[in-house]
Amino acid sequence: MSREEVFEKLNEVFCDIFDDDDITVTDATTADDIEGWDSLEHINLIAAVEQEFGMKFNMGQIVAMKNVGEMVDIIMSQ
Repeated sequence: MSREEVFEKLNEVFCDIFDDDDITVTDATTADDIEGWDSLEHINLIAAVEQEFGMKFNMGQIVAMKNVGEMVDIIMSQ
């Protein structure tokens, strides 16, 4: 799967979780950029991403992620 394909799938997950079809995630997107992205929604987001990509993040990866680009890097390494 290419990086672009990962971003396409991630964008769909973000739009679904935050109920906003106008979201477009980039490498630099952080919680500060998306309205409603709080700690509870972060848990829902992680669960939805894991389900979409058929993988699991470990706690260290979740804590270390600073932006969507780092999430994509982890997904692609799985």
